[in-house]
Amino acid sequence: MESEVIDKDAEKQVILKEYRSLLRSLRKNTTTQEKKMIRAAFELAMDSHKDMRRKSGEPYILHPIQVARIVAEEMGLDAVSVVCALLHDTVEDTEVTLEEIERTFNKEVAKIVDGLTKISGIFDLNSSIQAENFRKLLLTLNDDIRVILVKLADRLHNMRTLESLKREKQLKIASETMYLYAPLAHRMGLYAIKTEMEDLSLKYTEPDLYRDIAQKLQEKKKERTKFIADFIKPLKEELEKREFKFEIYGRPKSIFSIYNKIKYKGVPFEEIYDLFAIRIILHADPDKEKSDCWGVYSAITDIYHTNPDRLRDWLSNPKSNGYEALHTTVMSNHGKWVEIQIRTDRMHEIAEKGFAAHWKYKEGTADNALDLWLEKIHNVLSNQDANAIELVTDFKHELVSDEIFVFTPKGDLKRLRKGATALDFAFEIHSAVGKKCIGAKVNNKLVPLSHILKNGDQIEILTSNKQSPNEDWLSYVVTAKARTVIKQTLKEEKKTIAKQGKDLLEKKMKQLKMEISEANISLLLSHFKMISGMDMYIAVATKKIDISALDTLEVIAGKIKLPKPPNTQKLAANESIDEVVKKTLQKNAELLIMGESSDKIDYKFAPCCNPIPGDDVFGFLTINEGIKIHRTNCPNAVQLMSRYAYRIIKTRWTKQHEIAFLTGIKLTGLDDVGLVNKITNIITGQMNLNMRSLSFDSEDGIFEGKIMVYVHDTAELEDLTHRLNSLDGILEVGRFDSEDA
Repeated sequence: MESEVIDKDAEKQVILKEYRSLLRSLRKNTTTQEKKMIRAAFELAMDSHKDMRRKSGEPYILHPIQVARIVAEEMGLDAVSVVCALLHDTVEDTEVTLEEIERTFNKEVAKIVDGLTKISGIFDLNSSIQAENFRKLLLTLNDDIRVILVKLADRLHNMRTLESLKREKQLKIASETMYLYAPLAHRMGLYAIKTEMEDLSLKYTEPDLYRDIAQKLQEKKKERTKFIADFIKPLKEELEKREFKFEIYGRPKSIFSIYNKIKYKGVPFEEIYDLFAIRIILHADPDKEKSDCWGVYSAITDIYHTNPDRLRDWLSNPKSNGYEALHTTVMSNHGKWVEIQIRTDRMHEIAEKGFAAHWKYKEGTADNALDLWLEKIHNVLSNQDANAIELVTDFKHELVSDEIFVFTPKGDLKRLRKGATALDFAFEIHSAVGKKCIGAKVNNKLVPLSHILKNGDQIEILTSNKQSPNEDWLSYVVTAKARTVIKQTLKEEKKTIAKQGKDLLEKKMKQLKMEISEANISLLLSHFKMISGMDMYIAVATKKIDISALDTLEVIAGKIKLPKPPNTQKLAANESIDEVVKKTLQKNAELLIMGESSDKIDYKFAPCCNPIPGDDVFGFLTINEGIKIHRTNCPNAVQLMSRYAYRIIKTRWTKQHEIAFLTGIKLTGLDDVGLVNKITNIITGQMNLNMRSLSFDSEDGIFEGKIMVYVHDTAELEDLTHRLNSLDGILEVGRFDSEDA
């Protein structure tokens, strides 16, 4: 009994010691009132968790105190965040209510604690319910980002004390930390926390490899220390000579970053030279930060040879999470490349404490970058129609991707994910611009939608009112915003097209006195081999299903039956194709010339304009070749009609279902892989038309194509033109009048 009292007294001393350490880590400008609020939070947490213990056996209250210390020391957050860290588990694990917290403290504290309660245990991303909860939580990022920051501190402390849990629990927590929490810390600019999370995750997911790397680093420590001292010495002397105020030291690379090189780049440990980076922290005046950093860079280049391809200027263009620094890689006297990072005290604090430090320095541009990112994420996550797991995956990609910096024609800077395309850039400008994008000029050179952008590119977007998104676009984009808008647009377009198709089908069914019932729709689905009604309606609207075929169907006792196939005309052994065509032409009376059927009059089609059924036409009586049929908009029509009006013969079309006529189509567009295949698929696959010839020429990313194709009438030609025009990358489709054009 006595030993238990002694233990409790000892525990009480440990708790008080941790609490005093927390108070010491508070900001210097913390007010007396704020300290009283922290004391009240500590006492409420103590009382709430008094009978609770962690898996390690220690009092539970040590966990919220440690989380609060991370929030204060390692993130530099305000007193409200410290209070919320102390209370973060009270509502979930104890009988304390949100109403009680609001009464004791205020609405602000209650709101953050509520967010922290909701976030607890929802990171099983294999579950759509959990993914949906996560989506809702992330939408609160705009309300108070401190919810996420305190949760990151909570997760970091859990990772630091993971050894007391069972193996399966360790793997689950470490894996989800690697998957989401570490990237989230990176995106919030908390590099030190992100690195520790990655290393600790690796320690539990791949313990043997972790120990192996850690051991080798330890073995090389003495050698590495000597190398760093030799490398730093001339730099230090030069910077002191130039009267810079600074600190310089070698920082070992994280075990996780070394693991990545071993596993994914196939580099053995012994061949990894950049096991550390040199960091120079300048004590610079606020108005001289950039010039001092470049001054240090100049001093470095006087001593060591730099690698021009490895210069990273995040002074002029900070990362969107606020990171500012100058990175360069130089060749040491030992023949090894060494990375040097140059930053000021302010930049260093922001690099270590992320957005929390921005609140301290009130740097407008950095805060704007956060606001822009949060707005972008909010737009992506607020799409109610999208699959929750897909949204979380998109969000994850936004977290982990590197950035590139590109420019508008007016020189405005835009940040995009590495791997972003011209189409991503168009959607970044505006959703409406993205939807109408047909291509782009990158550094004044024409490129297709799928062109991958590079740092420093200047992009001008080309648009057309005829353009609209299609399914292929999803393979051209990597940004969450572009993917979300494309999916939303395609969904709306499908609904519109399906409605048109449904109206057409129901109209046809009414004409045939066919009952519009679920049974008949199901039979039609089966007949047309369609999975869903929407698919069938879209196929009807896009003419992939010919509803005129319904004329040959019968409705008997509520069932649709196919009639017997019609008799087909066989070609007699002594009959030529031309004679069959002539018979068919006579049968259908394709052309009326001066009121007479064309089979009674000798005529030819003029090669200058290649008329087809449906065209406005006229006959012209020639001297030697009889009557020639021209289109009224033929290039020669004006001259013939004005000079030889007395030779003009009234001509018009009648039926035009059987004979195909040759016509020419000219296309121009952006040269892209697979475009010719898409064009021929429309002509021969979708519309079942015959081509006589096809030719394509390409220059500077623009192609020009000419196709001679057989069509039955102008309606079919217009349909073909419309389908070709709707292809991604096609700028213009027109008809040309002869094969020589």
